[in-house]
Parts: sequence; C-alpha cells; structure tokens
Amino acid sequence: MASITIVIPFYQRQTGILQRALRSISKQVFQDFDILIVDDESPLSAVSELQSLGDAERARITVIRQANAGPGGARNTGLDNVPAASRFVAFLDSDDEWAPEHLSNAFEALTRHDGDCYWDSIHGGEGFSYHFGIDELAKLPDAVRLSDTPLIIELPDIASVMLKDWSFLHLSCMVIGRPLFEKVRFEAALRLAAEDVLFFCDCIMAARRVLLCEDAGALRGEGVNIFHSVDNDSPEFLHQQFTAWTALNTLEQRFSRRPQDIVTIRACKNRARQQALWSQVRQLRRRKWPQLGLLVKWAWRDPGILQSAMQLAVGKFTP
Repeated sequence: MASITIVIPFYQRQTGILQRALRSISKQVFQDFDILIVDDESPLSAVSELQSLGDAERARITVIRQANAGPGGARNTGLDNVPAASRFVAFLDSDDEWAPEHLSNAFEALTRHDGDCYWDSIHGGEGFSYHFGIDELAKLPDAVRLSDTPLIIELPDIASVMLKDWSFLHLSCMVIGRPLFEKVRFEAALRLAAEDVLFFCDCIMAARRVLLCEDAGALRGEGVNIFHSVDNDSPEFLHQQFTAWTALNTLEQRFSRRPQDIVTIRACKNRARQQALWSQVRQLRRRKWPQLGLLVKWAWRDPGILQSAMQLAVGKFTP
C-alpha cells in the first residue's frame, strides 16, 4: 500500500482541468502514493476525465461519487476513506498543479523532522497577489531553520502568525500525518468561506510539529472556485461574509484561553461586519433592496453588527 494518499475534491464544468492536475501528480519525484477523487456531484463527471489514462495510472485512482456536500464535505469523505496503510494525506484542488518535488520534499521533511503537518509555498497569477510565500516567514526573528536545501523552518507560535494573516497557507500545499487525518475534519457547512482556515487552525493546534518549506510546491489554477467567484457586488457576498464571521466566531471560542489572539480574531470579525454592511450600501445606491432576511439573521446571532451599522451611519452622515 502507498505511503501517501492524495485527496482531490472534484466539482468542475470544463474538461481537461482534472487531467492537468493528474499529469502534475504523475510527474512527482516521489511515487509511493494513491489517489482518492471525490466527485461532489460535479456537472462534469470525474470518471469521464480519466478515460485517457493508461491502466497503470488508473489503477492508482479511486473515485467516490456523492451528493453535493461542498468542498469541505468532499474532503471529509476523502479523509474518511484513506487506506489504513497510508502515513500521510496530501490535498490537491482539482484545478491546481504540483511542482515535481512537492511530495518528495514533504515526505522527507515530515519523516526527517518527526512532523505531522507541512506546507510549502504556492505560485499564482495577478488575482492571487494577496498570497505570500513562506520565504517571508523565514525572515521573522523567531523562525527556526531546520534545513537549507530546501529551506525548512518552524515557528514557535505559528497559530498566532496564521491568525494575523493566513495568506501563506493553501490546501494544495498541505500534507498531514495520520494523527491529524484520523481526527481533524472540515466544517462542511461553511461552503462559501473559511472552512479551510478552520481546518488549518485545528491541525496547527493538534499537530506535534508544523513544518514550512520555502519551495513552491503548487501552481494555483483557474477552475471553479466558490470563494473567488464571489465579488463585492455579488448577491452571495453578504452570505460569504456571514460565513466568514461564523468561522471567526468559532475560532474565538477555540482560542478563548489565548487573549492576544482574541484581539486579532475580533478585529477580523469587525472587518467582516463592515464589508457586509458596505455591500448593502452599494445595493441601495444601485436602487436595489438590501438582503434584509440575512441581515436580521446575522443581527440575531451577532448584535455587534448593529453597532457597526450605527458607526457606519454616523461616519456617513456626520459632517
């Protein structure tokens, strides 16, 4: 049996995207892996994308088809079906690609340094400019260098670093060990935002050792992406911000004994409120009704959004 199981959630409409991801897997220097593709009721069948593969490549792949459960639910299904012999799980979004050394760097780092949670960097286009590489974290004064080629570091308080800015983390760059993939799961209900951030946080908090690699392990693709397809004027934007606030509220509960991190989380929650309210102001300016039902639901769970609304009104109408 393979040492690494690769979990790929699949929901796409365009042919060739999954094939491109699988080609990048076939070019891996490290070849001791198997693949679980979870077809999340995709409009384009995952099985149809495998027809061009040879028998040897196809034999490594298991496809599980399920009723649509969102990206977190699809990944959970993958985690629930990892073979007993697998030591690690690597995630790959179906529209992303891996660099040839991604799995070999991960396996070497995790086994050599007794880690159970690993990320390397990701490259993307202009729309991904907010993301930054792990080389930036290596400049922090408390970063500990474990190896130089490739550069592997660890941070004593990576949870706090992540909460301030998690833009250096991406699922397609993540590899986790059995102690994590046996017990940590995605919050599947958070379809529009932040289910990955909660998973990152839970893994970091539960991990024996978190390792970060400077090398780029993945290239970001341009397939169906729920989060990035929602802009500030989309009807789904308010729902997305509410989902983000819900995730942050969960994080606040999990970090309740870390007051320095609570400050960071509450600032993020307030930013979600403000962005949500501004989206509704733009609705009014375009002579469209705001989404009152969701705003009421939000206010019922979070009276703080009423305070943010008052601050917005005061700032708008005070000379």
